[in-house]
Amino acid sequence: MRELAGRGYRVLAGVRREQDAQNVEGRNVEPVIVDITDPAQVDALAVRVGNASVKALINNAGIAVNAPVEALPLDEWRHQFEVNLFGHIAVTQALLPALLRSHGRVVNISSIGGKLALPTYGAYAGTKFALEAVSDALRRELAPHGVQVVVVEPGGVRTEMNNRGTAVANRLAADMTPEQHERYGPLVRAIVSHSAAFTKAGKSAEDAAKIVAKAATERRPRTRYTIGRDAALMSRLSRVLPDRVLDRMLAADLRPHFS
Repeated sequence: MRELAGRGYRVLAGVRREQDAQNVEGRNVEPVIVDITDPAQVDALAVRVGNASVKALINNAGIAVNAPVEALPLDEWRHQFEVNLFGHIAVTQALLPALLRSHGRVVNISSIGGKLALPTYGAYAGTKFALEAVSDALRRELAPHGVQVVVVEPGGVRTEMNNRGTAVANRLAADMTPEQHERYGPLVRAIVSHSAAFTKAGKSAEDAAKIVAKAATERRPRTRYTIGRDAALMSRLSRVLPDRVLDRMLAADLRPHFS
């Protein structure tokens, strides 16, 4: 957002709360309060855009709800997909007329989790795998009409998302049955530790923003960009290594985090 605004672009920045709007408002940045899971608010966003030309739509909303597949309530699964997938589709549908008018671009923020799924990341990775597929379909549908679709796949990035995800993971772990605690308790604690270390070693939000801005503005963009060496490496390995080898590699990476 600030990266693009600093380059002279007019940015409509979607936020959830008035406090967030006050924090992001600035030169070339106009905050717009929108919950992408609320159809009325998405419609209001389309009305705000109106007949303006839109150079790029950057779909970057996301939440991480981590828990074992068995222990994650279905309502949490549905909420994860509403935010990370269906909300992006809703906004894309609403703003496509403006993008088509300007031969603009859709940039979908996926994740290295859209290429491989760690244990307890079933719901989160599921949304990102799905977003990758939707992006491929959309790219092929819109290419004849002059609209490009780009996917950005971050690895570790130092943002507040990890702290919020840790709080949710701990809350969900507390609700597990005694049998589930026995099965998954050590794994959940290891994942929380691994996630904290992964994020701490990751790219800064400012460095990540430069790559997102590049994906949004480069004249001839690639179809996919990774953020961080970890994402670039794992993306390549996921394409060439057998599943069992990947299983062993990921288990070995997680092992030091078990208490």
